[in-house]
Amino acid sequence: MKPATFLLMTALALASCRAPAPPPSFPNGEIIDLTYAFDENTVYWPTASGFEKTTDFEGLTDAGYYYAAYSFSTAEHGGTHLDAPVHFAEGQRTTDEIPLTQLIGPAVVVDVTEKAAADRDYLVTTADFEAWEAEHGRLPDGVIVLLRTGFGRFWPDRAAYMGTDERGADAVPKLHFPGLDPDAARWLVEHRSIHAVGLDTPSIDYGQSRLFETHRTLFAANIPAFENVANLDRLPATGFTVIALPMKIRGGSGGPLRIVAVVPEG
Repeated sequence: MKPATFLLMTALALASCRAPAPPPSFPNGEIIDLTYAFDENTVYWPTASGFEKTTDFEGLTDAGYYYAAYSFSTAEHGGTHLDAPVHFAEGQRTTDEIPLTQLIGPAVVVDVTEKAAADRDYLVTTADFEAWEAEHGRLPDGVIVLLRTGFGRFWPDRAAYMGTDERGADAVPKLHFPGLDPDAARWLVEHRSIHAVGLDTPSIDYGQSRLFETHRTLFAANIPAFENVANLDRLPATGFTVIALPMKIRGGSGGPLRIVAVVPEG
């Protein structure tokens, strides 16, 4: 056997004996549910139908054992949900096409509660992000950005949360709640590298928006949004992980979202 062949065979044998790389570990810490339950009180856009649950069977069967089964129907965009990029950007990712790496990862909270309390139509600005960075450092690449406006405290009171409890197209001009300024959305797209944006209001655009420029800007860059996110007041400004898994609707423009945060203890 030639020396070179012997060395190659030895290297291959040693490589085969190495232990496989361990799988990624699940982050340790307190798991905080950021999802509102879906029921008859779930908040939807004024023009959308709400959540409906019907009973297929509930009770004792003829065989004597208990059995329960239900059916439900819901619009994609209501309650705690995902907006897929295709929602406002033709040809961009649908709900089932968003990589899981965009939906699971490190996250931060930018808190504008005081400003939103003084102005129901407050728009989160680039200056708000710059102020956050001045205190906590540059937004990391691949981060999920959560915007806390404080409006989660109103859920599920539609009038307090959305600005009106009326339904139908005539109610849309009466919506008043905070959102992300389109200029700030452009800044995130052009100057930072984020994976997703979420907030505790019904829309990433503020209630009085008519052109939905923030949606259009983020989604053109394939950055999805999470809306009606719960319990942002329980999260720190940084140092935690988010897991945001939507119903995997093929070709969907969004869908119900189960989102949790894992916050390190101590």
